[in-house]
Amino acid sequence: MKRQLVWLRTDLRLRDNTALAAAAERGPVIALFLLSPGQWREHDDAACKVDFWLRNLRELRAGLAALNIPLLVRTADRWNDAPRVIAELCRHHDIETVHVNEEYGLHEARRDAAVKRELAGQGVELRSYLDQLLFAPGTLLTKGGGYFQVYSQFRKLCYERLNQGAPSLQPAPRPQAPLELASDPLPECIDGFESPTEDLRSHWPAGEAEAHERLEAFADERLGGYHDRRDFPASDGTSQLSPHLAAGVLSPRQCLHAALANNHGEFETGNSGAVSWINELLWREFYKHILVGFPRVSRHRAFREDTEKLNWRHDRQDLEAWQQGRTGFPIIDAAMRQLLATGWMHNRLRMVVAMFLTKNLLIDWREGERWFMRHLIDGDLAANNGGWQWSASTGTDAVPYFRLFNPISQSERFDPDGRFIRRWLPELAGVEGRAIHDPSRLGLFGAAGYPQPMVDLSATRERALEAFKGLSVQP
Repeated sequence: MKRQLVWLRTDLRLRDNTALAAAAERGPVIALFLLSPGQWREHDDAACKVDFWLRNLRELRAGLAALNIPLLVRTADRWNDAPRVIAELCRHHDIETVHVNEEYGLHEARRDAAVKRELAGQGVELRSYLDQLLFAPGTLLTKGGGYFQVYSQFRKLCYERLNQGAPSLQPAPRPQAPLELASDPLPECIDGFESPTEDLRSHWPAGEAEAHERLEAFADERLGGYHDRRDFPASDGTSQLSPHLAAGVLSPRQCLHAALANNHGEFETGNSGAVSWINELLWREFYKHILVGFPRVSRHRAFREDTEKLNWRHDRQDLEAWQQGRTGFPIIDAAMRQLLATGWMHNRLRMVVAMFLTKNLLIDWREGERWFMRHLIDGDLAANNGGWQWSASTGTDAVPYFRLFNPISQSERFDPDGRFIRRWLPELAGVEGRAIHDPSRLGLFGAAGYPQPMVDLSATRERALEAFKGLSVQP
């Protein structure tokens, strides 16, 4: 049996790893991970996310070692270096086939195509597998043969397919005979990606065992109340599994099976929490399909091309106030400080802060998308771009341009006691009652070290409406 190479990317796990399982069936396996700091910087990958990859790789290396699978680490600073680096490794180790799980960004697709061409020239096959999605792009299409642009229609077809049977899980490989090849050491950090704080690291422990423990705890203890609690940032109502999904430490199939196991196998009925969470998994699926069907979103282009004509404001001072949580609107500032401290933000608040930037400040959504990617431990091109364009009314299935979240009313509704605000804005800890949502009403700014609101919500709302009305944008 000839040697197989499994090239790991955003699939850092042993269980339910399609490429790894396929490689193990064909022969002795060697694993590979490429360090690509130049490409990561170009893609605005956050330092905390790169650190999370490295920490998960250390855990994975130990799991692979127990299976006698060595993990090799090579550097391909940018992805156009990958064909040469992988081809050289295949020659040196007499590799028959390279196995990869499919990735869907434009640059990822071009990288894999270039590697496949290079390997074919020396008689090595590259095999790719569906893994980070439930359905392959191109298999869920409208009656006209195009990609869905409306989530509800996409979800309906997903349900039809899932009712025919949920995708099965792949077993972890069995131990193989030892190879005379040692695993490579992993760097503690990567130049240009500073190490995050220990508090952030402890908030996001690495490893497949940790990820499954969190999935099981969520499914057993909080999934039932997910529908009712997911919008309240002070409550522990969400799964917080997105970093593990983004790094591939968990698969969507594993999450789906956990939800089904707690809902008697039902997708559309039964427990509302399970149904809501499955719908969130399908939103992630939807945005991945959009990447393939509409490649312009990978190029930082608006999905709705008419909105490219929007006259965005370029105000560095306003942008920095938003970035650092100094807007004078407590729910906005608390959310932005949560992001800076933890590398993560509650999903409801991602929408609130995105609408504030793009509508009340009328600053280009791409500025917010970039800032998020540079700080999110769960940064994912498809989900991040999809969420930002939804909020900015430039994307697929986007919120109508005339619907703007008012940050004060959102705060009053979803953080009624101000617990989330007080946690992240200690300068407001002494503000009592509903004044916490808008301390400016009582003149509570300046002396307390908290800024006055930077804009008038009503006036900036009208400004945004006028900007959108100037386009041929339909609700």
